[in-house]
Formats: sequence, structure tokens, C-alpha cells
Amino acid sequence: MKAAVISAPGQVGVENVDDPAPGPGEVVVQVAACGLCGTDLHILQGEFAPTLPIVPGHEFAGEVVAVGSGVRELAVGDQVAVDPSLYCHECHYCRIGRNNLCERWAAIGVTTAGGAAEYAVAPEANCVKLPESVATRDAALIEPLSCAVRGYDVLRSTLGAHVLIYGSGTMGLMMLELAKRTGAAAVDMVDLNPDRLSTARLLGCSATAASADELERPRGWDVVVDATGNAAAIQDGLGRVGKGGTFLQFGVADYATRATIEPYRIYNQEITITGSMAVLHSYERAAELFAGGVLDPEIFISDRLPLVDYAAALDRFKAGQGRKIQVLP
Repeated sequence: MKAAVISAPGQVGVENVDDPAPGPGEVVVQVAACGLCGTDLHILQGEFAPTLPIVPGHEFAGEVVAVGSGVRELAVGDQVAVDPSLYCHECHYCRIGRNNLCERWAAIGVTTAGGAAEYAVAPEANCVKLPESVATRDAALIEPLSCAVRGYDVLRSTLGAHVLIYGSGTMGLMMLELAKRTGAAAVDMVDLNPDRLSTARLLGCSATAASADELERPRGWDVVVDATGNAAAIQDGLGRVGKGGTFLQFGVADYATRATIEPYRIYNQEITITGSMAVLHSYERAAELFAGGVLDPEIFISDRLPLVDYAAALDRFKAGQGRKIQVLP
């Protein structure tokens, strides 16, 4: 089969690799679409994946074409979206229900072969069967949505909060859609990309700006979300949290990224700084929200490219062009 392969830091191409076969409790999925994500860029630069080469792609959906022994809930022909999370279920964090912090954390498309390929293997337990009303290739959006749902689980937002989001790419826009549905009084967005800000306005955010200095909120915001992973945005966002407010590090920063905090201000103003890591008990809820129309795929998906253009798709994503970019094997 054809698959994208990151063979070494900075090196990616499409190659012929062996077709996968399902093990016990596993299925083979013929991939309908695979979304690109910032994590893929980190893998390309030699972070996250423990070993290279690797077939990337952790946002995917498709049709079950083979099942392994012991598979009971799925059958050939089922349309599924795949939660890429692979947990050991034995370590301290798994045993206390914090599986996304698993000491042996792994993920399809990060530590094992992923969905940027014609076929991918997944545990049956990681697959969510899709209703007929959902287009399978659109369902690749469920994985990033499940990360956003996890982010709001961490925030435990109160009604009437004023929210500031840095970054109006796919993840920032998903956080916007969820903020609207969790009772935010207003959601403002900051981005340097005017095209992305126009999408944020289309989706009904309260205000947009290239800098938070342009926004009127002298007391700061109740919730500030970084959806960029950019050091300058993170540093600026930390200073925009109002008294008693919360800063959520949602975007994935490079390992070397650093920011400065003010311990006295955190103490004196009771500011919370927290993070949200991937997916935790949120994939099924995201699938249900998606089936219910929480996102408009035609707005969120800007590019659908053939798998052979995977390297070009990554370049486009890295340049900040478009919104969600998918490859279609």
C-alpha cells in the first residue's frame, strides 16, 4: 500500500509499505481521510515519536475492511472514526483514570503506524461506529474535536465567562465553538492571519484582533486559551488573565519553548495556569457532538489533497495556510 513515511527529522515522502494485518482485537481500516496536525510537524522535526521511520496520521476515519480474532462489535463494512490513544491500563496514572498521562503513553500515528496511508490498524476498542448521516471523510475531525472537549473538561468553565483565544486555526476555532456552547458571555480571538480571523468572525466570535492590545478588556479575561504553541502568544496570554482567571495551555509548544511567570501575581490574584493533554474520556462525546452538527466540515476543512501530496500538505500547514488540511488516500 501507499503510505506517508517520516524517515528522519526533516525527511518525509510517500512510499510503498506492507499492507497491515489485524491482530487479536484489532481491525484494519481503509482510510477515507486523514487530517494534519501540529503534532505531525513536531514528529517531522524529531520530537514525540520515539523512533523513526513512522507512518504519521492520528486524525482519521474510514471503513473496516478486515477484523482480527475476538472482534465482536465491528464488522467489515462499518464506517468508523478512530481514537488514536493507546494506554497501558496498568501504570499509576491509568489506574487513577488519568490515562492520557500514561507512563507508557503511545498513539496511532505517533508511536505506531498511523492513518496517512491507504490502510491502518486500530484496536476495536478505539473505533467509534459512525451513523449514516455522517460523511466518513468528514469524521476525521472528531479526533481534534475530542481534544477540544478535553480542554473544556479541564477548564470547567462557568457561565458568563469572558474568553480570549490565541490562534484561529482549526483548534482555536473548535475552542470557539465549544465556548459558545458552554455559556461564554463573549469570545475574543487573536491571530496574525487575517483570513483565519475572518473565519472566526463567520463562526460568531465577539471580536478579533492581531493583538490583544486592540481589544477592550482592562480587567483581563476570565479564561485565556493558547491554541498556538507559540512562545510570544503564550507569554502575552499569561499577562491577559484577569483576577481569579485561568490560563489554558492547549496548543502544543516545541520542547524548548519557555515563558516567564510572575509568582506573586499568581498568588495575589488567584490565577490558575493549567494544561490539556490530548484525549481523555472525550472521544465518544466528541463523536456525538459531531454527529449533532457542532461543527460545519465545509468551514473547518479548507484543503483535501491526495496522499501523494503529503509533503506539500505539511508545507502548506506549516506556512499557516488554510484551516484543517486533509489527505485522502
